[in-house]
Amino acid sequence: MTTTTVNPVLRIAPASASVAAAHFRASLALYTDVSDVAAALASGDGPGFVLVDSRSAEAWNQGHVPGALHLPTAHIAERAADLLDPAVPVVTYCWGPGCDGAARAALVLAELGYRVKEMLGGFEYWVREGFAYGTSRGRERRAADPLTTVVESEACGC
Repeated sequence: MTTTTVNPVLRIAPASASVAAAHFRASLALYTDVSDVAAALASGDGPGFVLVDSRSAEAWNQGHVPGALHLPTAHIAERAADLLDPAVPVVTYCWGPGCDGAARAALVLAELGYRVKEMLGGFEYWVREGFAYGTSRGRERRAADPLTTVVESEACGC
């Protein structure tokens, strides 16, 4: 009896090019990454969005992205109209990839009518990629983690 080994990658055939293009276009409309957020915040023209840290006050004081607006998820519904312009897109972040707080915040904002993206990697990857961050003690920065970013360059080239 002959046994055929099925390639686990191709066990389910890849989507057609048009289905894949639609999926990835939709994904990029909903998500951004810390490197792109950092580049936008550093641009002289302004980022074109509001960056929202959706974590608690304790988390904010432990560390946050400079220039972010602190708006915990529990307060978005009551405070968004006073703090955010509906014409300006919002980017949310929380702790990191193991936390869905940014997705919960983005959902509340979207339900309120805001255009919103989630920053993949959250605060964890902001720090791991070597970007400066604010704390209750002032501004800090850690060395970039070579497992998450190119340490010899400003950009990964992707």
